Amino acid sequence: MKKLVTWFQRIIVALLIILMIMVVLSSALDLGWRIINDLAAPPILLMDVGKLLDTLGLLLLVLISLELLETLRAYLEERMIHVEVVFAAAMMALARKVIILDVKELPSMTLLGIAAIIIALSGGYYLFRRAGWG
Repeated sequence: MKKLVTWFQRIIVALLIILMIMVVLSSALDLGWRIINDLAAPPILLMDVGKLLDTLGLLLLVLISLELLETLRAYLEERMIHVEVVFAAAMMALARKVIILDVKELPSMTLLGIAAIIIALSGGYYLFRRAGWG
């Protein structure tokens, strides 16, 4: 029974890796297409702040997807999740959220919550590194 569960897990993770590769490729192509279109539109070679933030958000989304792909690859090969990679992906996702936020429209408690998450992730990552696990 244990072999069946292990085989099933490996098949599912391999399928997830294939799907993640498709997502990363699609996102990267979309990012390239948007950059070309935005730079070709008048005024040529200039982007307004809104388009720039959207482009940066998409770029960070591609990087987050790559980190998640790395986590899946490591799990498939080593059968363990690398906490450092998960921390990095979470911090990049949070950085993406902070960059694309419109601070004027958010309640102050939401901003405090985001700040608390940043502090918690940073503290966790620091403790993880200090303990010598990463």
